[in-house]
Amino acid sequence: MSERVPVAVLGAGEHGRKHAREWRQVSGAELVGIFDVRPERSREAAAELGVPALESLDAALSAARAVSVVIPTEQHAAVARQAFEHGVDVLVEKPIARTVAEAEDLIAQAAAHGRILQVGHLERFNPGVVAAKALTRRPLFFEIHRLGVFSSRSLDVDVVFDLMIHDLDLVLWMVDSPVRDVRAVGLPVLTDKVDIANARVEFENGAVANFTASRVSTEKVRKFRFFQPYEYFSIDFSRRDALMLKVDQNGPSPRITFNKLETPPSDPLHSELAAFLDSVRTRRPPLVGGEEGKKALALAEKVMNCIEHHAEQVNVRLARSVGQSGEL
Repeated sequence: MSERVPVAVLGAGEHGRKHAREWRQVSGAELVGIFDVRPERSREAAAELGVPALESLDAALSAARAVSVVIPTEQHAAVARQAFEHGVDVLVEKPIARTVAEAEDLIAQAAAHGRILQVGHLERFNPGVVAAKALTRRPLFFEIHRLGVFSSRSLDVDVVFDLMIHDLDLVLWMVDSPVRDVRAVGLPVLTDKVDIANARVEFENGAVANFTASRVSTEKVRKFRFFQPYEYFSIDFSRRDALMLKVDQNGPSPRITFNKLETPPSDPLHSELAAFLDSVRTRRPPLVGGEEGKKALALAEKVMNCIEHHAEQVNVRLARSVGQSGEL
C-alpha cells in the first residue's frame, strides 16, 4: 500500500469534529491533528479524538498535505489561500466563499499553485443521489423540501446558505443548463435572518425547480423529487435511498412500477473525504470543484437578492452577512 497522506482539520466545531472522526476511518489518510483559533477548543477536540492539538495555522499547514477547512465562511478565502501557498490541497466546506468574487479568486489561486480545491457539497455523495443521478436523462421538474426543527446551530446565517444551497447545487448538476429566471420569498421567524425560504428557478432548457428550506419546522424532512418524461424519482436524504416510478407498457394494460434503486450502504461524509483523498493522490479534478461551488453560491445569491427585494416590498427587515455558512 502507498504511503498514507497526512491530513489536518481546520476548525474544531461540531462539523469539524465530524470531519476529524471520519478522517480516522478513511483508508490511506493519516489525521495529524486539529486546529482551531480558540486553543481551548483545539485541546478539547484533540483530547476527545486522540490526536494532536495543532498550535497554529502554520503548524497545521506544515504538518499536512491536505486539509479540511471547516470554519466560518468569511474566513474560507484567507485560510485556503495560505494553504495553497504552503502547497496544501483543500477541501472547503460549503459555501465555497463569502462572495462570488472571492470564489473566483480561490479558483485562480488553486490553479496558480497547482492545488486541488474541493467544495463540501455533501449531498452529491448521498447513496440515494448517486443511484438516481446514474439514471437521470432529462429532468424537467423538481420539488424539493429541506426542513428542520429549530436549533442554535447556524443562527448567524440565512437558511438559503445553510440548507437550500445543498439542493441548488444538486439541481445545477442534474440540469446542466443556464438559469433563466429566479423568484423567491423568505422570512425571519425566530431570528433576524431568513429562517424559511421558497424559491422557483427556471432554466434555459425549460426545466423548473421549486425549493423550500426551513429551520423552523415541526419535523425534519429531507425530500428531493424530480420528474423526467415518463419517470419519477424520489430521494430521501435521511434514509439515503431512492425510488423510481414509471409506467410498464408490457402486458394487457399499463401499470405503474415501483423500483427501489440499489444504494449500497455508505456514509456521505466518508465518501466525500475518500473522493478528496483520491484527487489528492491522483491529481484528478474533484467531483465538486471550485467552479461547481461558485455556481451554487452564485445561484444562492440570486435567491437571496430576490428575497431581499420582496422583504423591502412588504416592509420586513432582514439582516444578513453574505454567504456565511455558519460552520462554527
